[in-house]
Amino acid sequence: MNSQNRCVFCDTKNLEIILKNHLCYAVFDKYPVNRGHILIVPYRHFASFFDANREEVLAIHDLINDARVFLDREFSPAAYNIGVNVGEVAGQTIMHMHIHLIPRYEGDIRNPRGGVRGVIPSRRIYPF
Repeated sequence: MNSQNRCVFCDTKNLEIILKNHLCYAVFDKYPVNRGHILIVPYRHFASFFDANREEVLAIHDLINDARVFLDREFSPAAYNIGVNVGEVAGQTIMHMHIHLIPRYEGDIRNPRGGVRGVIPSRRIYPF
């Protein structure tokens, strides 16, 4: 990458890392969906979750669990959504793989039914 296209997740010196392990780190989302919204980011630069190797997937899994414990202690959410955007058509805007851990709170939306199905709003609520 040239200096005009620096990856915001590769240059960690300006990030406030809240948790980390040997292959990935966690930061608060700069534009949070909810209070406590965390991003889990591998140190190695790659765009797609499907490009993560087995060791990275396990490290990401471990850090998601560590982040949940942290969020339970600091924010006491009622539930969570975990999501990853893979590709521009899916909404990915930073082409360095990252996973969203979004705390959910009672009443944060009127009807949470359908959860992650809300990526296509007209299909979030299903008939059964």
